[in-house]
Amino acid sequence: MSPIIEVKNLVKRYRNAKENAISDISFSVEKGEFFALLGPNGAGKTTTLSILTTTLKKTSGEVRIAGHNVEAEQNIVRKKIGVIFQGPTLDLNLTAEENVRFHAILYGIYPFRPAYSLMPVSYKERIKDLASLLGIEKDMFRPIKTLSGGMKRKFEIVRSLMHNPRILFLDEPTTGLDPESRKNLWEYLQSVRKKEKTTIFLTTHYLEEAEDADKITIINHGKIVSYGTPRHITKDLIDEYLLLDASDRNSLRKELEKMQLPINGEGPFRVELKEGSAQLIIKSLHIPLTFLKIHTPSLEEAYLEIIRDDERI
Repeated sequence: MSPIIEVKNLVKRYRNAKENAISDISFSVEKGEFFALLGPNGAGKTTTLSILTTTLKKTSGEVRIAGHNVEAEQNIVRKKIGVIFQGPTLDLNLTAEENVRFHAILYGIYPFRPAYSLMPVSYKERIKDLASLLGIEKDMFRPIKTLSGGMKRKFEIVRSLMHNPRILFLDEPTTGLDPESRKNLWEYLQSVRKKEKTTIFLTTHYLEEAEDADKITIINHGKIVSYGTPRHITKDLIDEYLLLDASDRNSLRKELEKMQLPINGEGPFRVELKEGSAQLIIKSLHIPLTFLKIHTPSLEEAYLEIIRDDERI
């Protein structure tokens, strides 16, 4: 089965620019995957996303969405995708339902009707199902300007899913939301993904939002500097380690040395771990411990190390 997103040797150089915004990047996304594109400001995330969503022309390379060329078959591609932009794009002078309805009409899914009551039953059922999934069915007919930031984001999701897109592009979807709203929004997005079988393509500054991604691509200065699963990226860069301490540190050190383990620090002692060795080390110790912590590298730690290393090159 072909990837639902294929990017090959993509290059973008803006007019009069001294350097490429995107330099010969290639990656693919499988159907139904949760894919994250990460990178610092100015790395090329927005440029890449704009090309994939047909709002910006590439300089060279090949980009295919659901098997279709993004430039030669723009109209087809646009019907295959949904986009939630970083900034709000809802019309504040309309109700939530009116925003969704006019979007559906513009996509050619339904003929124009001036009122909700005149819309086909299929439209009413679709918007009701999506709003119910996000827990906002009671707010469909409220003016957008009366809704909170989190509620507006949810209606942007409803709007972007009305035409059953195969891919949902999310550009910093939780910017400006409080932590609880961010958490709730991601719960809703995962529910939508499971129910709708939708591929999710995310760009974000909140690295914890990418922890559950199937694949991650990190770009910097328009080039890919890392690609793989979150575990692959973190494991290859940062070692897991064990922090141990005891009231009798000398005895603890001797026990660790008997196991021929490399020890760092004067206490707590840091012991580098190999896969599956933590339990064996702890079980082999006889001295009572006063402190024990297993450090598992986070995606944020790996990301920062990748970016720092790339800046040194």
